[in-house]
Amino acid sequence: MRVGIEVGGTFTDIVAVDGSRVEVAKVPSTPHSPDIGAYAAIGAAGIAAADIADLVHGSTVATNAILERKGARIAFVTSQGFRDILFLQRHDRRNIYDLRYAKPAPPVARRDCFEVPERVDGAGNIILPLDETSIRGALIPALAAGNYDAVAICLLSAYAAPDHERRLRALIAEALPGLRIACSHAVAREFREFERASTTALSAYVQPVIDRYLDRFEATLAAAGFAGHFSVMQSNGGRLPAVAMRQTAITALFSGPAAGVVGAIRQAARSGRGNLITFDMGGTSTDVSLVVDGEAAMAPETEIDGLPIRTPVLDIVSVGAGGGSLVWIDDGGMLRVGPRSAGAIPGPACYGRGGTEPTVTDAHLVRGTIRADAFLGGAMTLDVAAAHAAFAPIAARLGTDIQGAAAAAIRLAVANIVRAMQLVSTERGRDPRDYALLPFGGAGPLLAAEIADELGVREILVPPNPGVISALGLLSADFMKAIGVTRRTALDAAAPGVLREIFARFQQEATAEFRALGLEGALDFALTADMRFVGQAFEIPVDIDPAELPNLTPTGLAAAFTAAHHRVYFHGGEPGRRVEIVGLRCTIRRRLEALPEFRERPTSLVRPAGVTVRVGAADVTAALRDAAGLAAGESVAGPALIEGYSSSIWVPPGWRAERDPNGNILMRGAAA
Repeated sequence: MRVGIEVGGTFTDIVAVDGSRVEVAKVPSTPHSPDIGAYAAIGAAGIAAADIADLVHGSTVATNAILERKGARIAFVTSQGFRDILFLQRHDRRNIYDLRYAKPAPPVARRDCFEVPERVDGAGNIILPLDETSIRGALIPALAAGNYDAVAICLLSAYAAPDHERRLRALIAEALPGLRIACSHAVAREFREFERASTTALSAYVQPVIDRYLDRFEATLAAAGFAGHFSVMQSNGGRLPAVAMRQTAITALFSGPAAGVVGAIRQAARSGRGNLITFDMGGTSTDVSLVVDGEAAMAPETEIDGLPIRTPVLDIVSVGAGGGSLVWIDDGGMLRVGPRSAGAIPGPACYGRGGTEPTVTDAHLVRGTIRADAFLGGAMTLDVAAAHAAFAPIAARLGTDIQGAAAAAIRLAVANIVRAMQLVSTERGRDPRDYALLPFGGAGPLLAAEIADELGVREILVPPNPGVISALGLLSADFMKAIGVTRRTALDAAAPGVLREIFARFQQEATAEFRALGLEGALDFALTADMRFVGQAFEIPVDIDPAELPNLTPTGLAAAFTAAHHRVYFHGGEPGRRVEIVGLRCTIRRRLEALPEFRERPTSLVRPAGVTVRVGAADVTAALRDAAGLAAGESVAGPALIEGYSSSIWVPPGWRAERDPNGNILMRGAAA
């Protein structure tokens, strides 16, 4: 049996596959100890831990540790003279008109930052040898006295020559064997000292938290008889065995959103759709991504809480517009949705767990697009009176009725999500009308048609069990490792040889690491060169087919760079200007066998023929259908509400929904 468990802000989802049998379930998340909810999901799916051969997990543990500043107590060690890297940061100002603006606070206090005498230049030449006497006499006693959980080591030019970092790590480990150590050359072996230092510090900050979380979860599983393989999802859309994540926890920062995109791509491919705008509307946020030809865009860097993280991530834009996002009125009398969320505890007012503030979920209950006795297939009954009571103050402030206030909240949530979609499409030169919209998450299919109308998109593909697609993505993800290195090289006759040399080293390192992790089998390699004109401050990615490396020429490299430059800037640059390669990044993938067909989980609800839904200023009677009972080729005209176990689909007037032969529901608008 293969099992994927994804811990979200409100619900924890599970998908279990055993041959052709597929089980899905959702249980409330337990923010105080996410592993409790994760284990509860196994029980909710009716499976035994001892029967699981392959378990894949994604969670928000690392993300929450940073956002809530509940990570480990860490020390930061760098080259002499650079103690303040994490505090000086970059010479920019995010909010130029904010008189109280302050740069994001790093996860370490200045008193916990230490220096060691050493210096290496950008070419890897040793200018000043590592002073081991100073390390033994000053640094190690200070670390021992500080009672630290972990230490982050980021020497100035370790990306070019990591020997000093390796030796420093060995000295600290020998003297303080229980201390966790993160080194910049292992976390992000690339130049730009602040971004590398920030990534290393955050990695050290979350590593003990992840370790303790995995220890608890693995102990609970082992006590229940689990003896299978345990993997953790990464932000880049691939997974790694849990033992590997104990060294690079920072790569799991956005595992949940990444898993959702992977699951969406997998399910859309069954219906022959490769160009997608995916959006995952869960309990706390909505995550949007653009997929071209079945591949999600990858970004070499991201940030959290204003701090940069130099690790490959799927290019995802998030907005605070989830089902649990709070609806409120600001000091100027304007209606707002998010970014604060009711979360799992207390949750929306209609959950009956003590929440009193209105949320998007409450708005759907008031509007009629969620039925109180049909939530989670009838396993959870919602409180309609509580939802109305939560919106009463909003309605009074806006001078409208409760239904009008709920409708306004939904329109605002739609506007917020549309803006996020424009960021990944229109503002990057992509016309959203050329893509199919793929909604998932518990709340996504309820707003998909209204979002599509705003963008001019006329085709929507809703996967089966849309509320657990992230858990499906965990099982669909291949084993993956990303390697990057800075190596500035002029684009001349010697450049192809340099790329071949670096790639050969990547192949050797990756093959050895995958073998050590027990991941035997063929590996796929994808290669990207970061290139720029000499004198430019930032580079652009240029994809290189590894199969073409033996015959690669400077002319071919220059042509590839010109094409990539044109895609980004709409011109190929100044003719004759010198070009350089800044670094090389490689993605290594160990592919897994395909999953069986994914079908809608049936429910045992007895449904009336129709339901009343507020559309605009009028109430309409919408047809009520069971998602699991919708046969292939069967069509439903709007207005209609198609109810499933994990989510429901709102089909407005003018739209039509039809189950295709692959289990997906295809929706088309009147103008399609």
